[in-house]
Order: sequence, then structure tokens, then C-alpha cells
Amino acid sequence: MKRFILSISIVALALVTACPAHALAAIYSYDDGGTREADICIYGATSGGIMAAYTAKKAGKSVILIEPSRRIGGLTAGGLGFTDIGRVEIIRGHALEFYRRVGKTYGSNEPAFKFEPKVALSVFEGFLRDADITVLMERRIVKASKKGNLLTQITLEDASNQHRPKLKVSARMFIDCSYEGDLMARSGVSYTVGRESNATYGEDYNGVQMLEKHQFPDGVDPYKEKGNPKSGLLYGISPLPMGRQGQADKRVQAYNFRITMTRNPANRIPITRPARYDSTKYELLLRWKEVEPWKNLNDAFAWDFMPNDKTDINNRNGFSTDMIGANWDYPEASYKKRARIVRDHLDYTKGLLYFVAHDPRIPEHIRKEIGEWGYPKDEYLDSEHFTPQLYIREARRMIGRYVMTQANCQRKRTAEDPIAWAAYTMDSHNAGRFVVNGMVKNEGDVQIYIPGKYNVSYRSITPKEQEAANLLVPVCLSASHIAYGSIRMEPVFMVLGQTSAMAACQAIDNSCTVQHVDSHRIIGQLEEK
Repeated sequence: MKRFILSISIVALALVTACPAHALAAIYSYDDGGTREADICIYGATSGGIMAAYTAKKAGKSVILIEPSRRIGGLTAGGLGFTDIGRVEIIRGHALEFYRRVGKTYGSNEPAFKFEPKVALSVFEGFLRDADITVLMERRIVKASKKGNLLTQITLEDASNQHRPKLKVSARMFIDCSYEGDLMARSGVSYTVGRESNATYGEDYNGVQMLEKHQFPDGVDPYKEKGNPKSGLLYGISPLPMGRQGQADKRVQAYNFRITMTRNPANRIPITRPARYDSTKYELLLRWKEVEPWKNLNDAFAWDFMPNDKTDINNRNGFSTDMIGANWDYPEASYKKRARIVRDHLDYTKGLLYFVAHDPRIPEHIRKEIGEWGYPKDEYLDSEHFTPQLYIREARRMIGRYVMTQANCQRKRTAEDPIAWAAYTMDSHNAGRFVVNGMVKNEGDVQIYIPGKYNVSYRSITPKEQEAANLLVPVCLSASHIAYGSIRMEPVFMVLGQTSAMAACQAIDNSCTVQHVDSHRIIGQLEEK
């Protein structure tokens, strides 16, 4: 079996002008095909996947870590440097060590929760190097083979060249750390996409929700010709009916990019007109600002400041970086269609920044304000200085042995088999944009405070035993839509990645299924660290 191992020495010779030093710290592998075996196979080198691999390898298990894309670290290394925590005390184990290492990078002995993407990438590569882990890059699953209720092997294709030989990976245990849940889905495990009704689990904030935050004010006309429904709708407004409050549907909360920019002139690349630019996509922004005039950039962007004059820009208010309604098909789409959806989001986002910076209908003081910013020369060197990681806030969610719900988040129901903790607001971004009483309105945004940290059940990361007895799912875990909105934070995924690996190791050592692991022993070990 021919293998291409890209280590520091090889990359330094071939790509020294294209890659920064921190990108050369870990070892990456691009395999031509054949069959590989390990104790534990981890699909997705997200933050949770890296912590799972590190944990398993340090426990003496052989590990294969697979990343379908060209970059490791998921959202944590992909622009989400303004960390969503909820409560710091929920961060334990290797996750806490990650943030401590970030802090040391900036000269502090305390954990740091605001950081540049390149710093997160470097720290993750340090974890991989410390455990001597090779990441199998740009390989994505096309098939999962089972014998009874046991996964035996997965088949991977080259994401950049589907004509190359397939690679097969066999393992005793499998962990799906992807944001999409692709390994879980191909393993025949039950899952759902979209939003349950409130009635399904006795909740208040599931299903269709038209609330007040991240909303348009009254009076914003949705039609191409104001007041004329026959003229058609402005870009991004759905012609479908919104549905009843609390009603179930298959809509998915909006995705966006967490945008890294800088105002350091020596490190700044100006915002220029992107390919496939279409100014009509932003007409609704102008309509909104006719009703509520511009004050500053924070009207339409959550402009959070990061170290070294950089940003982590997120969605804000009724019209922003969220491409509402453009992602409904993403969770179940083919790889080809997903790529188109990602490209559409990229075009929309770069186009929005250019529109605000250059369109003469934008007030001069706003154009001047954003004109001080640009893309950083020292970030994302292999993707034109813009993050390749789309914010997949939610895709598939497993229907496992225990479903986390609103009652768990509000501490009205307690899981007796904790494997991690969560504490963030019950949070959902808008899922649709509709015409309501002749005005444009967003639907789906929910932000509900919770009273404190709560347990995440071990059963919520394990499938039903008859479906898969050697698979753990710590990212697309078993939760209702609104509960997932609280759990789905990167620090939580890191802890769940670690504890899922601890469970996999215990299952191997005790020759048992993941459903019969002693979760209390795992949480006890985590508390000791």
C-alpha cells in the first residue's frame, strides 16, 4: 500500500513558501488506498475528534483519525475564536488544557477563550504531535459495513479525486465526531433532521418560533416593487407558508462563516469584488435600513474583537451573515450538493462584505468604517485567507437511548449517567424568512436563559444497541432541536470527545458494547484530571 506522509521535513521542502510554520507542526497523511486497522477509528478531526484521538492514543490504543476536509480543528480553528462557554466550570480535562495552551501562546498562565484561528490550529497540532497521531486527510465516508450490530469497516473516498483508489478502515470501536453525522447515518443508526413539534417532548421552544430577537422591525416591504406582490419577492425570502407556532418541520437553523478580519495595515488584504457577485442579494438590507437607519457596523454584524487586531464576526439582527433558508438540504445532501451550498454561502458572505464596503447606497460613514478592515495575510493561507469551515450549527441529530430535551437544560430533568456538562443558553438561529401580514419576518431564532450547568447523558452519545454496539456519537448526539442548541458548543464537544474515547477504551478493555460501559467510572476519572 502506497502512502504519502507529509511531515515537517517534506512539507518544508515543498511548501515552505505556502504554509506557515504552525501548519507544519502536525503530521498529515494522504493515503492511496488499501486497508488499515486500528483499535479506534475517529471520523472527523473537529475539536471533539482531536480530543477523542488524543485521549485514546494516550490510553495506549491504536488510533486512526480521519478528516474529510483540508483543515483540522473544525470551528475552533476555523474562526470561532470568541468562545461560547456559558459557564467556565463545565470545561474539564483535555478541553481545559487546550485553552490553557492557548493562553500560554499569548503569554498568560490562565486559559484564554479569545484567540486567532492560526493559534488554535497550532495548539491542536501540538496535541497531535504529543500523542504521535497521524491525521488521514481529505478522506470521506462512502460506506459502512456491519456484522450484525457491530461496525466492522468503513470505506473512504478521496475528497479531492474520487477516481483514486478507495481506502478501507477496520476498527474495534468507531467514534463519529463530524458535524454532519455522516458515519452515524451510514451505519444505520436512527436520527432526525429539523425541528420537532413542541408536543413531541413537551417543550416550549421547539418547532416554528417567531420571536423578537434577530428580527426585522415592522414595515419592511418584502416585494421587488414595494407594495406589489405580483413583482415577486426580494432575494432570500421564502414563498412558503411559515407554519403554526410550535409546529414540526424539516427546516435547519441558518449557517454562516465566523469571519476573521484585521485592521492592521501591514497584515490586511482589502475587501475586493468577489467572483459571482450579485448586489440583488442585499436589497433587503437596504429596505431594512430605510426603516431603521444605520448607526455603525454593529447594526448588521456582531463585530467581536480578537488578539492582534483581528475579529470573530458573527450574525446580528434581522439581516446579517446568516444565509437564512439556504441550508435546509445540507444535512442529507450529496457531497457535490454540499459543496455547492458551501460555495453559495461563501459567495453570499464575501459579497455582503463587498456590498457594505463599496455600494454607494450604503452611507459613507459605514463604508469608511468597514474600509479599515480586510482579510488577514497570516490566516487561512490555503483558502485565500478566508475560513473554509462553514458553521454547521446543526445537521443530523441521533435518536439514541436517551434524548436530551428542554427539561434537561432547565434542570427539571436530570440525567443519572453524566458524561459531560453544558450551560449555554438554549440558542437557535433563524431557520426561515417569510412574508407575514405584508412584511418580511424571520422565524426560528430562540435565546432562552438557563439557570446553570446540567448533565449530558452518556446514553445520549450511544445508539440503540440493536443498531450499533461499537459506535459513539459525541457531536451529532441524541437531543431535541432546542436542547441541542444549548449543548452544541465547541468546549462541550471537546469534553464529549474525550469521554467518548474513554468509553471506547473501556469497552475494548472489558470486551463489552458501548451500551454496557460504566459511565460513572468515566466521569469520575474526568473529575480527577
